[in-house]
Amino acid sequence: MASLNVYSVLVVLFLTSRVVMAMKENHQIIKENNCETKMGLPCVLEAFLSIFETRSISNKCCDDLVVLGKDCHSALVKKTLENSLFNDLSAATIIPKSIQTWNNCLALIDSPSPSA
Repeated sequence: MASLNVYSVLVVLFLTSRVVMAMKENHQIIKENNCETKMGLPCVLEAFLSIFETRSISNKCCDDLVVLGKDCHSALVKKTLENSLFNDLSAATIIPKSIQTWNNCLALIDSPSPSA
């Protein structure tokens, strides 16, 4: 029985260390790439609302998001989920929505505009 408790503690420590490492990794990506200064506040809000509240994002803000880069985008979303204000949100729901927003913006930017 004691070995079960030791095993449980080791599993908890392992999982906790993985979470802490992931948090440090996100913060390092954000810092090294100046992610928090690459988009203006209006587009940050549009991107945030498109992910966290299922609103639309404008073409201009999609362009800004793609210029920001996928690593910054992912790190900022994960950092937001670390904030205690968003404890009620599920990463299992938000991460796929953030990927969908990224893919939609990437497709929009990559698609040729119709000729006039």
